[in-house]
Amino acid sequence: MTSEERKQLKEQLLQEKEKVQKRIQSLKDLTQPIAPENAIGRVSRMDAINNKSVNEAALHTAENKLINIDEALRKIDDKDFGHCRRCGQPIPMGRLVVMPESSLCIRCAQK
Repeated sequence: MTSEERKQLKEQLLQEKEKVQKRIQSLKDLTQPIAPENAIGRVSRMDAINNKSVNEAALHTAENKLINIDEALRKIDDKDFGHCRRCGQPIPMGRLVVMPESSLCIRCAQK
């Protein structure tokens, strides 16, 4: 991976990190406890509880993505970063943007 590619990837990861952080904050707001004294009907309350569960799962996924982005940003300057740990071939830039924790190229990951 060239220094220009590293710079470009770092910029993309920082932009993605910002988006994920905003999403996490939004999801935290949506996963606040539902007060039992809220004057909503039984069906509406069940729907609100279900939506809260869905948002909690999305929050967990977003938090994991943020951890992976931070880990990639810490390792981006390592000489082996961006190369498959199995075959040594470069990992495509698009894969690293979508899955910054990738340590295998697509071919090796499918094996």
